[in-house]
Amino acid sequence: MSFSHRLHGKTIFLIGLMAFFGPLGDVLLRKGMKQIGAVSNWRPDALFATFDRTFHTGAIWLGISSLLLFFIAYLLVLSWADYSYVQPASATGYLVVAVLGYLILGEVIPWMRWIGVLVIFIGVVLVGGTPPRTTEEG
Repeated sequence: MSFSHRLHGKTIFLIGLMAFFGPLGDVLLRKGMKQIGAVSNWRPDALFATFDRTFHTGAIWLGISSLLLFFIAYLLVLSWADYSYVQPASATGYLVVAVLGYLILGEVIPWMRWIGVLVIFIGVVLVGGTPPRTTEEG
């Protein structure tokens, strides 16, 4: 197995982690904020009370943890793969967002949005077929 093949597999794995943990973190933050309710009072004492409730909500902490895992995977993959490969390939997260929004948040996803997600996914497949690194180490 060549180094570039291992690099590609490792890159795909980490992009997969990014595509899962980023959307999961966002969905969990949304779920936590739905539990807390809308911020409608902007007085400092009311904002502090909302901030306090926010950080006593389990979904918020799970969301933050998930986004931290996303960020670690993102930093690792950017250390060896081109940004022009990583960012488009990580757009697989749009599919994960739609599925998690439906499953966890109970959102209705219109068919036109599913078609848009499919178009994005096809673009991800095309980008995924290219080498993850085209530049020389500097």
